[in-house]
Amino acid sequence: MKKAFKLVLTSLPFLYMIAVWIMSSNPDDMILDLPSSSFDRFIKEALHLVEFALLYILFVSALAAHQKLRPGLSLLAALLACLYGVIDEYHQSFVPYRSSSLIDVIKDIIGVAAVYFHVQYHYFKRKRGFLTLIEKLNEKK
Repeated sequence: MKKAFKLVLTSLPFLYMIAVWIMSSNPDDMILDLPSSSFDRFIKEALHLVEFALLYILFVSALAAHQKLRPGLSLLAALLACLYGVIDEYHQSFVPYRSSSLIDVIKDIIGVAAVYFHVQYHYFKRKRGFLTLIEKLNEKK
């Protein structure tokens, strides 16, 4: 059971990256198009704050599952999530009916930074939260 849990947590960031790539390869209204255009735009713009923050969470969860989560690797995971946000925005610049902007990249980075500092405080300083639980579930006996 522990091996399956580790395998799932290890593969989730990469599966998520594939899903992000596929979704950003299509028009932005392909998956979700809300009736109010202003509300639709607000929700989709706000998702930039969440999208790559979630990627960072998946990376650190995988590290925690293998008991490898350290401050340096946490920072590396944050940088990789930010870099993937930049790559995704660049990719979108070539997709018809999609847009790419520096503001979107900044929103991606702000989302990752918010969760990064949350992990720094709750996991590394206070040793509590879901990452601690993941590590405990996968402790070697």
